[in-house]
Amino acid sequence: MKIGNTFIKIVCMLFAGSIHAQQHVDSTFIFEATQNPIFTHKYTADPAALVEDDTLWLFTGHDYEGGQKGYKMKDWLVFSTKDMKTWEEHPVPLKITDFKWATSGDAYAGHVAKRNGKYYWYISTNWNGIGVAVANKPSGPYKDALGKPLLTNEDCFASTHSWTCIDPAIFIDDNDQPWIFWGNGVCYYAKLKDNMIEIEGGIKKIDFDGLEFTEAPWVHKANGKYYLTYATGFPEKIAYAMADSIEGPYEYKGILNEIAGNSNTNHQSIVEFNNDWYFIYHNGGIQTDGSSYSRSVCIEKMEHNADGTIKPIVMTTKGIYSEE
Repeated sequence: MKIGNTFIKIVCMLFAGSIHAQQHVDSTFIFEATQNPIFTHKYTADPAALVEDDTLWLFTGHDYEGGQKGYKMKDWLVFSTKDMKTWEEHPVPLKITDFKWATSGDAYAGHVAKRNGKYYWYISTNWNGIGVAVANKPSGPYKDALGKPLLTNEDCFASTHSWTCIDPAIFIDDNDQPWIFWGNGVCYYAKLKDNMIEIEGGIKKIDFDGLEFTEAPWVHKANGKYYLTYATGFPEKIAYAMADSIEGPYEYKGILNEIAGNSNTNHQSIVEFNNDWYFIYHNGGIQTDGSSYSRSVCIEKMEHNADGTIKPIVMTTKGIYSEE
């Protein structure tokens, strides 16, 4: 059989569903998702979505294979789709070793934002702080933009534990002002300068009645309202609050997503694509090896009510792939 520049066609049954995959000679894969979890050939976690033109880009963490006793994450992954059904996995765009200062070796949650024609990947490393990598296209490859952390525990003035400087999330407001949110135990936020690699002004924290913040902040805006979603409790659920301004005051609105099956953590990404809203998260749903340390990304549709609140997200096996 000739390989050359042709595809190697692979049809395989993996755990929960079928994946029809084609392998390119440049090591990318094209496959069709049929249910949750949407990726079953690798363990993925901490999703962050970016929409550009007709394409949704999904950036994820990469857990080691099943049976782990702790988090083992050495690189990040990137996928793209135009219709939420057919996905392309691109070559590994970024590794923890690309950050020479990240001595802990943990490739924790991140978020990618576009600015001034470049793509900025904000990552967390557990012990060493939050870094930034930059690329000329969303698929990468990315390289360290600073050579040092953007934020460290020293910036987290209201925290005492060593893993507080994690889970960055970027939001660019209508006035073109970029913001960064992050934290564990305390939700911090700050303005970013136009160059996306410096903090502008002071660092603040979010507080409101009912806030029990664990980690994984995410901000989106719909119909003039700002939404802060975040992981709460442990095992984690996803809660949310609403505000009329990016800095609040926020009003607690309740639990949006219940405990992610077979996983102590949850981590959401909320995005509008092709006129639909999507709630992207992870659980331990691959049987029998899925767990808190070998997680998998899933997708459900999300709806805003007439009063601006969000309908609760119910995790399902069929997800967005149920028959219409």
